[in-house]
Order: sequence, then C-alpha cells, then structure tokens
Amino acid sequence: MSVITSAYTEALAAAKLVAGGQTYPQSTLYVVATPIGNLADTSLRALYLLGLADTVACEDTRHTGQLLHAYGLHKPLMALHEHNESEAAQAVIAKLQAGERVAYVSDAGTPAVSDPGSRLVALVAAAGLRVMPLPGASSVTTVLSAAGCVSTDESRASLVSGFLFVGFLPPKGADRAAALKQLTEATRAVVVLEAPHRIEALLKELATLGERRVTVGRELTKQFESIVTMAASELPIWLAAKADNARGEFSLVIHPQTLMDKTSGSAADEMISTTATTLLKRLLQELPLKTAVQVATDISGLAKNFLYELALQLKSH
Repeated sequence: MSVITSAYTEALAAAKLVAGGQTYPQSTLYVVATPIGNLADTSLRALYLLGLADTVACEDTRHTGQLLHAYGLHKPLMALHEHNESEAAQAVIAKLQAGERVAYVSDAGTPAVSDPGSRLVALVAAAGLRVMPLPGASSVTTVLSAAGCVSTDESRASLVSGFLFVGFLPPKGADRAAALKQLTEATRAVVVLEAPHRIEALLKELATLGERRVTVGRELTKQFESIVTMAASELPIWLAAKADNARGEFSLVIHPQTLMDKTSGSAADEMISTTATTLLKRLLQELPLKTAVQVATDISGLAKNFLYELALQLKSH
C-alpha cells in the first residue's frame, strides 16, 4: 500500500470516527462542498457523507469520479449541470422519494453559489424534501480572508461594511457595462470571479478605478497559488509582467472605497485626519509604531508617509 493510499484510508477511518455519530436521514439532498484545487481540503464530514450516499449527482462525472477514486470511493454518478439542471433535478427528486440519500457536488467549491445547484435545491425544497448543506471550501471566502478589507471592528466601521458577491460578470454588451458600473459605485468590498481567457479584459476595465485597491487570487489553494494586492491602475502592468500571471482561475476582491475616494476638499481633509487619528490611537495602544502605521495603511488606503507623521505626533503627546 502506497503512502498516499494509506493516508486516504486513514482519512476515511477518521471521517467515520468524527462524523459517523451524526444522523444522516434518508430522502435527503446533501449539498456538499469540495476542494477548489487542493485535494487535502476535503472535509472529513464530506468524505463520510460521500461514502454514505446512494447516488452522487455532480457537475461533471469525470471530474467527480477522479475525486471519489482518490479516496477509494465508488458511487453511482449522475450528471447535473447548468444545461440540464431542471430536468436532472426531477430524477434526483424521484430518487429522494424512493428513500435514497443523494449528494450533490459541483466541480469545485460550494455548489449553488456561482456553480450549478440553486435550481436543484429550490425544486427539491418545493417537493417537500429535505436539503442539508455540508460546508467547506469556497473561493469567495478564501480570497476575502487574504484581502484584509472586510471587518466589523469599530475602528474600521467607517471604512468597510460587509461585501458584495458578484461572481462572473456578463461577457459583453449592455449587461457587462451595467455590472461594471455597479462595481465602480459599490461602497463595500466586491468579489468577482473570472476565467483566464477573460482576465486581461477585466483588469483593463478595473484599471479605471485608479488608486482603489484590488486583491487578485490566482489558482487558490493549488501549488502555484498567488495572492497580490495593488492599486487598480497597476493591474494590467502586473498581468503583463509574467506569462504565468494570466494562467489559472481568478478570484478578485475590489476593496471598499476609502474616505479619500469618497470626498474632496478641506472637509475631506478634516474627515480623513480625524478618522486616521482615531484609528492610529487605537492601534498604537496595542502595536509598535511601525506596525501600527502599516496596519493603518492597509486598512484605510491612506498614504503611509502621512500616517507615519501623524503617528509620530500622537506618540510625542
């Protein structure tokens, strides 16, 4: 037995030990999150349920077959994707009504968010049958966790307020123009997904946001993952700097507008100074000066030199 096979066998045993005590009722649709690129991100509960399911409905039977095979699982598969979701959902409902446990997985991440599955869930629920979600990997929360621009901290309340998930933009025409307008006007962080063959066009469009910060996550959780944050105006330059930068799947966070983005003139200067002072006072209570300045820069988007001079003034009083 190979080291990898042994590890997977142990993972299945651990899954049964950890998740086996829970009740998994029959006649239930289980919406199961799967890895977005790294096989090791499969949860123990997902493994246990996939082993328990009578049928696994999936976006691509070949892709899901490889996932199950990696863990030594062999299950009947049925295709359910964006082109046949309504029709295939009826077949799932029939299986559920016959007492089966059916798991649904998309190719990667959490189904029914940007991937297929939402119509399936709605139809199953409308038929009076139970739906149970098994949470796990998501490119949305993964890239947000590395962007550092969403918080409920009081010291940041005036700068951020939750986030908006847009997913994939319309490919062209008036719908795309309207979606881009929504991005530019949003006051919250915005999460956008994009495929490699359209990333160049998207970054050129986002470059018009100027100094607005954007975090680009590429190939998240995979071996060649990269996560960078920069001013929107720098995005096309970054993309052209290296061929690898255009490869893979992309998840982007357009950071919230800062006070500097929203205001102008002397009133803006006063508001920025007041907010920066409040923020730095709080940070300097807990952190060394240089660290406090760096954190304040990341949070506010204000110039580092400005914040450093202000921090020195606060420390001297």
